[in-house]
Amino acid sequence: MSLLLNNPEKLDKVRKEIDEKVEKGRLLDELDLAKLPYLHCVINETLRLYPVGPLLVPHESLEECKVGGYNIPNGTMLLVNAYAIQRDPTIWPEPTKFLPERFLENNKVEGGKMLPFGMGRRRCPGEGLAMREVGLVLGTLLHCFEWKRIGSEELEMKEGSGLTMPRANPLEALCRPRQAMISTLCKL
Repeated sequence: MSLLLNNPEKLDKVRKEIDEKVEKGRLLDELDLAKLPYLHCVINETLRLYPVGPLLVPHESLEECKVGGYNIPNGTMLLVNAYAIQRDPTIWPEPTKFLPERFLENNKVEGGKMLPFGMGRRRCPGEGLAMREVGLVLGTLLHCFEWKRIGSEELEMKEGSGLTMPRANPLEALCRPRQAMISTLCKL
């Protein structure tokens, strides 16, 4: 939400997508998520810039190998810094910019370079559920409410300390029900 509030043109774009794909008078549901590729791009780009955990779950090398010119002995504990990889300028053009469009290729969401859930056979088994839940929550918040920053200056994106990279300062934003959704929200 912070990134969208700092990039109102992206917020308008994802809201327009939701308005076009979800019928008026009802809440967004799980079946709608497949019709919202830009919403998925926003989520992917947010997880790229601010992964929930900057380090992936530790692994142990099963055999001696060489990685990036370094000899890794058998039995070495390996930590993958997803935060650094997902901001690497040799992999990501303009790595610190919020560009959800980078995940759209041929009008399909392309997330093959993403690491927030790990990779390969040790990838997080909860990824599908997590992505659906985040999509439903964020999509519903954008569908039902108008959002704006408190003040005109951009929100500070500084991270606090901890394993899960919390914001240094909690998000404070203004919201009000969207006119088109008031009757739907009153039925809840």
